[in-house]
Amino acid sequence: MVHYNIKITGNVQRVGFRMASEKKARELGIKGFVRNERDGSVYMEAEGRDDAINKLITWAQEEFAPANVKNVEVEEGEIKNYQNFAIK
Repeated sequence: MVHYNIKITGNVQRVGFRMASEKKARELGIKGFVRNERDGSVYMEAEGRDDAINKLITWAQEEFAPANVKNVEVEEGEIKNYQNFAIK
């Protein structure tokens, strides 16, 4: 299991991104959370299998059509043992 801190910038607020992210993360068995940031970005912490998190990142960058993602920053973090995936 791995933990990633993910910052997504672009047109990612007010397009249903957090709800869609929650659904996709749960489908992939990922735990953690997603939240809007004051700077207009979305911040996500994701824990799970590396391949599943990579699928979530690819989905965010390329497959969620209502968003216009400009950049995704990913850095490895410490496992926090989240119990589910939630919107904050």
